[in-house]
Amino acid sequence: MLYGVGTNTPATQLHVEVYKGEFASVNSFIFSNGKSLVVMDVQRKSSEARKLADLVKSKNLPLTHIIISHGHTDHFTGMALFHEEFPRAKIVVASEDIRRDIKEYAIYMDRGGATGAEPVLDPALKPRSLENPTGFDYEHTIQVLPRGRLTLHGGGTLELTSKYPPTEARHMTTVYSKELNALFVADLGYNHVHAWMGDDISTQRIKTWREQLVKLKASYLPSNPEVFPGHGDPSDMSLFDRMIRYIDDFLRVTSHARSREEAMHELESLYPDYREADFFLKYSIENHVK
Repeated sequence: MLYGVGTNTPATQLHVEVYKGEFASVNSFIFSNGKSLVVMDVQRKSSEARKLADLVKSKNLPLTHIIISHGHTDHFTGMALFHEEFPRAKIVVASEDIRRDIKEYAIYMDRGGATGAEPVLDPALKPRSLENPTGFDYEHTIQVLPRGRLTLHGGGTLELTSKYPPTEARHMTTVYSKELNALFVADLGYNHVHAWMGDDISTQRIKTWREQLVKLKASYLPSNPEVFPGHGDPSDMSLFDRMIRYIDDFLRVTSHARSREEAMHELESLYPDYREADFFLKYSIENHVK
């Protein structure tokens, strides 16, 4: 599924399309100015990454960069396929911390960190080592952007911010486009999708997540951008209020629930139209209701 928004000005013609993955309701973004392309996040399943790569090829424009927003597999699994299909495109991250997170999370998933709802780690993402000399070379294949911005060949600038404390991930990147007046919040934002709070996401990290949403809302309120979440449909600034309310409800329910079943029932009742209950919500509750 695709969603597109664009702007045409004398200075640039910037456009973004959203590729909506079927698995985990995860989004990828294709930025174009009519001369070159940049992709942000590349899906969890190789089959989804293949569809995304085919869509990129259909544009008949050079892909120059692949941005990975954070170190969770639903956003970076397609790296190996994209590196093979687009060898000239640079895979980039906003900080050294995110590059390290990606490799460490790949190792974690390869050692059994995947949930029952997920596929195993793509073999092409097993890190290169003496025992696996043909593995993925995270240190040399992924580059750290020297500055917090990426300018597309032909015009248009993406401003990257990664100075966030641990929230949904240990390190996160948001992207803002002034030309589009669009804010890409990665997994700080979910829209009508249950938020992932599994693995090592502590209660304190969830509270910090809430604090960052409050700050982001205040920071971007004057420009009132369109908001693109990591999971779910594009929205407006009301996404921040919905996320804050969801976090408050999650913390309240999981702190008082007498069982995981009770927590599941209450949160599903509160958010009956939210997707990924059998995946994100299930494993988040298992993490927070012992």
